[in-house]
Amino acid sequence: MVKKVYTTLRDFVAQRDELGLNLPYSEDTSVLAKEYKIGNKVISNRLACQAMEGCDGTPDGSPDTLTKRRYRRFAEGGAGIIWFEATAVLEEGRANPRQLYITENNLDNFKAEVEVIKEAAIKENGYAPLVIMQATHSGRYSKPNGTPAPLIAYNNPVFEKGNPISSDRTVTDEYLDRVGEALVKGALLAEKAGFDGVDIKCCHRYLNSELLSAYNREGKYGGSLENRTRLLRESVKGAVESCSGDFIVSSRLNVYDGFEYPYGFGVSKDGGLDFDASEPDWLIKKLYDYGVRILNITMGNPYFNPHVNRPYAQGGYEAPEHPLEGVARVLNGTAKLKELNPDMALICSAVSFLGTAAPNVVSTYIKDNKFDFAGFGRTVFAYPDFAVDILKNGGMDKNKICICCSKCTEIMRKPGGTPGCVIRDRDTYLPIYKKLCGGKN
Repeated sequence: MVKKVYTTLRDFVAQRDELGLNLPYSEDTSVLAKEYKIGNKVISNRLACQAMEGCDGTPDGSPDTLTKRRYRRFAEGGAGIIWFEATAVLEEGRANPRQLYITENNLDNFKAEVEVIKEAAIKENGYAPLVIMQATHSGRYSKPNGTPAPLIAYNNPVFEKGNPISSDRTVTDEYLDRVGEALVKGALLAEKAGFDGVDIKCCHRYLNSELLSAYNREGKYGGSLENRTRLLRESVKGAVESCSGDFIVSSRLNVYDGFEYPYGFGVSKDGGLDFDASEPDWLIKKLYDYGVRILNITMGNPYFNPHVNRPYAQGGYEAPEHPLEGVARVLNGTAKLKELNPDMALICSAVSFLGTAAPNVVSTYIKDNKFDFAGFGRTVFAYPDFAVDILKNGGMDKNKICICCSKCTEIMRKPGGTPGCVIRDRDTYLPIYKKLCGGKN
C-alpha cells in the first residue's frame, strides 16, 4: 500500500476507500473560517498551530533567536490559535537544557515574545491569534543538563523491559504536591506574560500523563481514577481559581496511550488495544465542572509508538498499520468524546499525513460538530502559513506541505538538536540535520 502524504483529494479518497476507513470529507471548507467564542475571547478561525517544541531557548529558559523566528512565522501564518510549546515550570522538569522555562526572572522576555506574536499577526492578517502556553514537567523524559534524569510516577515494564529505573527516581506524593503548586504558579506567570491561557500539559507520557495510568501506584496519586487524575485536576482547579476570569485554562490531553492495561490510559481493560472512552470521558466532565471550556486532544507516545499520535510516511520503524488508520483512530476517538461532551470545545490532532486533503476532512468533522478546531503539528514547521492558504488562497499548496519524513524528529532526538523542517525550511535546518544526523540531502 502507498504510504505517502496526499497531494490531491482524489488520492486520499482512493486510499481511504481501499482501506475501508470512516474518514468523511467535504469539498466545502468554509466552516474553517468561522469564529468561535470562549468566554470573552473570540477566536478568528478553526485552525490551530499545535505545540511544536524547538529545543532552542536560552540556558535560562527564555525564547532565543530560532524561537523568535519560529513564532513570528506562526503569527504571520493566520491560524486562530497558537498553542505555544512546552514550557517547564521546574528546572528539574526540563526535557533538555534549551527547553523554555518560565520564571519570575525571565518573565519580561516571555511578555515581549507574546507582544511580538500578537503584533505580527495583526499587521499581517488583521487579527491576533489566541496564544496558549503549555506548562509542563517532563517526568521520565527529564534531561535538564543534557543527560537523562528521569522522574517517574512508576516503573512501567512496557518501557523498562526488565530494567527498572532506580526507585529513588520515583517521585513521592510530597514531590507531586510541589509539582502541582509549580503548575499553578506557571499559569499565573503565563497570565502575567500576556498569554490568553495556559495548558496544564497531560500528554505523551510526560509526568502528568504518566500518572493517568498509575493503576498500581500506592498513595493519593495512584490506584483509583480520582487519584490517578489528581495532579491534573487539582492543578487545573488551582489555575482556574488563581487566575482571572478571562484567562483560559486548558490541557493537551492524552485520551489513549496505545499500549495494554494496566500500563496505558484510555485502553480497554479486557485486553487488547481498543480505545475505551469511559475514563477520558469522566475526566473531561470533571474538567468542565472546574470551568475548562477547551481541550486539545491527542493519543499515543512520540517516544514509543509515534505511529499512533503522528502517523508518518517514513519513521524509525515500520508501523503496524497504514498511517490513515492512525489518523482515523485519533479523529474518530475525538469525535466520540465530543459526542459525550458536546459543550466542551475540542481540538483534534494527527492530520499532517492527510496533506492537501486535510482541510476537506477536518471541515466535515467540524461542520458535523464532531470537534471544533483542527490542530496541525508537524505541518507548522514545514508550512507556517498553511492557514492563510486554506482560508484565502483556495487550499494547501502541495509543494509546501509536510511530507511526514520524520527528519524533524531525528534532529530532536540528537543531543543539542533544534528541530525544524529539513525539506521546506532547508536553508535553516538542513545544515543542522547534516551536522547532527549525517544527512546528505
